[in-house]
Amino acid sequence: MKGLTIDYVTLLPALVPVVGLVVVLVADLVDPRLRRTPYAVAALAALGSAVATVPGLALGGGSARQTFCLAARPAAAGRPAGPGLQQVCLWQADALASTLQLAAALSALVCIALAWPSARRSRPADSTREPVEAVLLLAALAGTVVVAASRDVGTWLIALELATLPVIALVALSGRRSAVAGATQLLVTSLVSFALLVLGTALWFTATGSPFLTPDAALSSGGAFAAAGAGAGTTPVVAASVASGLVALATVLVVAGVGFKLSLVPFHAWTPTAYSGSSVPIATFLATVSKVAALAALLVVLRAVAVLGTPAVLSIAILAALSMTLGNVMALRQDDVVRLLAWSTVAQAGWVVMPLVSISALGVGASATYLLTYVVATLVAFAVVAVTLRDQPGDGRRLTAYEGLWQRSPWRAGALALALTSLAGLPPGVIGLVGKITALRPVMAQGWVWLAVIAAANAVIGVAVYLRWFRAVITAPTGAAPATGVPTRDPAAALAAARRRPGLVLGLVLASAVLVVVSVQPDLLLGLLG
Repeated sequence: MKGLTIDYVTLLPALVPVVGLVVVLVADLVDPRLRRTPYAVAALAALGSAVATVPGLALGGGSARQTFCLAARPAAAGRPAGPGLQQVCLWQADALASTLQLAAALSALVCIALAWPSARRSRPADSTREPVEAVLLLAALAGTVVVAASRDVGTWLIALELATLPVIALVALSGRRSAVAGATQLLVTSLVSFALLVLGTALWFTATGSPFLTPDAALSSGGAFAAAGAGAGTTPVVAASVASGLVALATVLVVAGVGFKLSLVPFHAWTPTAYSGSSVPIATFLATVSKVAALAALLVVLRAVAVLGTPAVLSIAILAALSMTLGNVMALRQDDVVRLLAWSTVAQAGWVVMPLVSISALGVGASATYLLTYVVATLVAFAVVAVTLRDQPGDGRRLTAYEGLWQRSPWRAGALALALTSLAGLPPGVIGLVGKITALRPVMAQGWVWLAVIAAANAVIGVAVYLRWFRAVITAPTGAAPATGVPTRDPAAALAAARRRPGLVLGLVLASAVLVVVSVQPDLLLGLLG
């Protein structure tokens, strides 16, 4: 296209996963019997994507890595250039977008490690599963990376769905009835979400006359609408008022559409079903990478409309309050740790969007900070669950399976304790406490006292949610081992199991190391996000 400039180095965070999935497909054609090669390629691609985001982490002062830039088009004789015709770049990755891309890539790397196949194949049909799973994981990662940097409605919509649709297939891949039920619910809600997002972007285009999600397009909305309605005798004041209302309505629809993907109440119904029906690595991917994609998509829109004031903040406040309350109350009733983490996701989603009642740099940064805090802690919790299921396939999802974990595996218990205290916002999970304080700052700055009170009450309830699990970890099993369902493992057998599934241990170590670092030095995370 004439006037279009492309910088392929800037696109590397998205190109590396795409190249990786192509390599997986080619390798599968050459030798379909390979089991670990697809995961090795996927892990290298995720790591390469993470490394490619590093140059964007040090950006400041409003600068961004840009590509797909369109040169300004000369205005026609007697007609000024309309909105969207100025110099604009379809890909803009500033420090915030680069940090979200890095979080998505590292989370995907941990999920790939957790999904690493054992040395033995349980059934012949598994020979076709590895490359399919690796390709779908990389496709969803590529969509997440793109949506964080997209600045036009076409790329934004396609990338967001690319980050969602492969996950639906991943949920259903095991073929279990519960997995199919979860995938079906996720598919239906994704279709509704997509319809809301399309309607929202259509209203955006109607109000602004621009396909770009930028502040300039939002500012020009009144003029664009007035120009479109000039023939019908619409006055500029009326046109500006109508355009402002359309932008506000478009923002509400986008919040609702993204709310499905973030598991916000009342768009959350699919979450516990999909999580419990999925394998643990895929549930981990849903809880981390998919949430990064959803928040990244929401922030693209909210940063564009921030110049217009605070549209749709009341709807965000209500969704946040409902989500954290219902999520915590339901999590208190769960004895299945995967369903507990699913309802935890609903509650934590409320904390993630709560700072966005202040659509400003402070609110956006606080929202991203809390999301990354939640993602790191959740990765560790799911990794511990995956390792426990390796040792106790029958009942590793029950809270009772974690009784006496401190005596049986101190390092695993320590990792889980740090993750749970981070989610609860208690020491030694310092990063969780920092995240909650950071999330409350924009709320108090904007005077949302009732929302801050609800958040404080839910912080207390959240402590009870995670301490139920933590208490099991530090409690010695009562009675004989067979009665508790916690068998005593021979160290040699545990070592043999670890050798069969080294990815589980590697994923847990990687996630735990990141959590320890950000807990000891929370300034590292806060510095990345400004």
